[in-house]
Amino acid sequence: MKVALVHDHLAQDGGAEKVLQVFADMYPDAPIYTLLYEPANANKNYKGKRIETSIIQKLPGGVKHYQWYLAFMPMAVEFFDLDEYDLVLSDTSSFAKGVITSPHTLHICYCHTPTRYLWSDTHQYINELKYNKWMKKIISLILNRIRMWDKLAADRVDVFIANSKTVQERIIKYYRRDSSVIYPPVETERFSVADINPLKQAKPYFLIGCRLVPYKRVDMVIEAFKSLGNEYRLKIFGDGVDLKRLRKIAGEAANIEFVGRVSDEEKAELYRNSLAFINPQEEDFGITPLEAMASGRPVIAYRQGGATETVKEGETGVFFDQQTPSAIVDIVHKFYTKTKTGEYHWDSVVIRRWAETFSVVNFKHQMKEFVARHYQKNKEAIN
Repeated sequence: MKVALVHDHLAQDGGAEKVLQVFADMYPDAPIYTLLYEPANANKNYKGKRIETSIIQKLPGGVKHYQWYLAFMPMAVEFFDLDEYDLVLSDTSSFAKGVITSPHTLHICYCHTPTRYLWSDTHQYINELKYNKWMKKIISLILNRIRMWDKLAADRVDVFIANSKTVQERIIKYYRRDSSVIYPPVETERFSVADINPLKQAKPYFLIGCRLVPYKRVDMVIEAFKSLGNEYRLKIFGDGVDLKRLRKIAGEAANIEFVGRVSDEEKAELYRNSLAFINPQEEDFGITPLEAMASGRPVIAYRQGGATETVKEGETGVFFDQQTPSAIVDIVHKFYTKTKTGEYHWDSVVIRRWAETFSVVNFKHQMKEFVARHYQKNKEAIN
């Protein structure tokens, strides 16, 4: 079976790229087709891999400022010639599902979400753009055309896999397609449980970490901890376009610490010794809460999206229901007080055991079984 992997763009190292890394490990001879590739920002695991990029890679600013070429991306992804492959496995939240395959090729799409800025988050996306109203109208027209293409692109996929039940519901709503759920892989082996209870640390702290962009709602958590006082310490790991604004919001607050971009080892240590990990945003799935749970730590999560499928209330974490600083103040205060008094009891071994059900090994097993079953069906249909 000759396999090709297709990915939206390799310009960062996020959750979708972690899935691609596992696919590349499962199919080591498969080339990776992607709109663009920036080795400095993409994971080093792709060294030595055959990576085929689109015309956008060669355009002025095509790598550093690829957003300029949004209107050309549908055309660019259709230029990939995949006729020689038996299986095309696309890993996407935007354009990769739009590749054109031959009649004999099975195209399985691992979908992280129907493109947010085209469907579920369109109006928010437009409103947050830092352009005047006339430029926003032009962008709206461009998105309208891409939205129509995106629906047609979804029709080309033979089989959809959703990365969560939340995404499965969106696929039905926007693409009118059925899908199977296979949760993304979590590298649970990278994490371990602390030897001592984090409450007994000299300076116990809560933790949040991600790409620092507005929709992650780190600003809301900072506002909450500013009002909670110095007993409630917050550490923030990660980097991103929102860092400057977030530092300004934090101001001189002595209980809030930005630790910046960290290594895998440093991140594991931060998780292991934290009181809890805070997840204030709505995610399609969300890897970081499971990394925290793989470290035996409970999660304080907003009750929407993927967190509702990965956090077991009262056993691996707690939820809050409103995205406001006051709601976070209330839940953090309640968590801290009840954990100290023993009313909340967190068993690190139980929490980690739950996280291990999302391991890379389990993911590979499910994917191999799924691919084999549908590949056989495709062969029988052709014959």
